[in-house]
Amino acid sequence: MVHGSGHIPRKRFGQHFLADATVIADIVSAVRPRPADALVEIGPGLGALTRPLLDRGADLTVIELDRDLAARWRAAGGGPRVIEADVLKVDFAALSNERGPGRVLRVVGNLPYNISSPILFHLLGVADRIIDQHFMLQKEVVDRMVASPGGKDYGRLSVMLQWRYRMESLFDVPPEAFEPPPRVWSAVVRMVPHDEATGIDAVLLEEVVKVAFSQRRKLLRHTLGRWLDARAASTGFDLQRRAEEVPVADYLGLVRQLR
Repeated sequence: MVHGSGHIPRKRFGQHFLADATVIADIVSAVRPRPADALVEIGPGLGALTRPLLDRGADLTVIELDRDLAARWRAAGGGPRVIEADVLKVDFAALSNERGPGRVLRVVGNLPYNISSPILFHLLGVADRIIDQHFMLQKEVVDRMVASPGGKDYGRLSVMLQWRYRMESLFDVPPEAFEPPPRVWSAVVRMVPHDEATGIDAVLLEEVVKVAFSQRRKLLRHTLGRWLDARAASTGFDLQRRAEEVPVADYLGLVRQLR
């Protein structure tokens, strides 16, 4: 797929093109695209995933920042709809509105390691318009996304995604599955939005979680406790714990009380 394509991967775009046929088949099998699915692929690159998704009849939109690759996809016969843009500036709500009310979009992609977290947070704001998301990311990031309380991987990213999605790490992908190979292992994650938790102010939750994990080795009374005192908030929240010991549901409960 990569050899003979004439495209030289660009480091500034974090380009590592998937080239392993078995891994590609495993991802497509996990996504299970259906005809008429409104699929959005972030970073189609040379089409390792794009072609199989089109072959399954999906109504595919691709978001590509690289001008050369975007032009190549626009010129492709029977190709996808192309949005040449920085994904962080793409209005996913508008994309969804084109398809009607409710959850309509399915999002997939091999996310660039250097901006994977900003992309995840950009999509968090439109979770109510998304059916599911399947992403390949650096394995270390996926481990943090799906982590349970009590371990070193559990942190801000875990809480801020798990309050909104059911998360599942599907399988790991070795560096040699890519051209050029990255220096790290990757993993594929599935994210299915929950119904939005009632009474949750997402901005307030983000602030609470940021304060809680600001000094993760210390007990929460030193960080979140002081933050609550400054707001004269009486909550009964157990501050004799470290941030990494607190389940997502407890953070949500605190935010509801603060409202």
